[in-house]
Amino acid sequence: MVQTNWVKQELQRAHPGLEISVEAMATQGDKILDVALAKIGDKGLFTKELEAQMLVGRAEIAVHSLKDLPTNLPQGLILGCVTQREDPADALVVNTKNSSHKLETLPSGSIVGTSSLRRLAQLRHKYPDLIFKDVRGNVITRIEKLDSGEYDCLILAAAGLTRLGFGDRIHQLIPNSTSLHAVGQGALGIECVEGRPEVIEIIKCLEHKPTSQRCLAERALLRELEGGCQVPIGVNSKIEGQNLFLTGMVASLDGKRLIRDEIHGNADDPESIGIKLANILKQQGAGEILKEIFDSVRPEA
Repeated sequence: MVQTNWVKQELQRAHPGLEISVEAMATQGDKILDVALAKIGDKGLFTKELEAQMLVGRAEIAVHSLKDLPTNLPQGLILGCVTQREDPADALVVNTKNSSHKLETLPSGSIVGTSSLRRLAQLRHKYPDLIFKDVRGNVITRIEKLDSGEYDCLILAAAGLTRLGFGDRIHQLIPNSTSLHAVGQGALGIECVEGRPEVIEIIKCLEHKPTSQRCLAERALLRELEGGCQVPIGVNSKIEGQNLFLTGMVASLDGKRLIRDEIHGNADDPESIGIKLANILKQQGAGEILKEIFDSVRPEA
């Protein structure tokens, strides 16, 4: 809702007099809080209900954290624009007794809360002596669990903490050398109905081209690897001049196998960069790792 209200405010700033109503609804990912996300087995956990409203004509746009938006959208819907990205890094949030520690100095056996297989795999690879425990709920609920002593620390998206006013709880931004971020992390994606040029015209004021190019490359890599948001695939991207640099990573759940590579190409053709890197990672064994993960987390009938 914080993100949606920001979009509403920016659209009304760009288009004075524009009337916008916000329809709030809970998604499947919001409702099921006692099961690990990967076990629910749905790539549209935080989007399907919103998409249904657009397809039946009850809404014209939906605002998503881009990292939650599947790379293959339902027929009739498109990614209308991508907003300027906040810092896409993962962040360490600690409780009082661990305030003197960073990730690399946490005592052996410290309990780390995360619901992300991507974070789990990378941190297990780097810090096998830590204990990782699933944590669900919204950001406020997770921080309450941390402060009550259920966890020694949490790993959360820096962008979400900042947007919700919890930037002061960021104890450490985790470097890319330790944990590559999720595809699209830190950016908002505005989804809309295809064939509505008047809607595209209204929302295009929010488009940030460099962010869009980077995220299109990242999403192409994820799509080519046939991964959803709940698989251990991490990325990092940057643009320097006309070049877009893309780093990609695939890891096993236990963190013992981790494949990582980087390529660059013309920023005006971002999807080809993502596809090329995905194929390079496949050649190095990423496909076998992902197949094992899909088989292990496939939901029961």
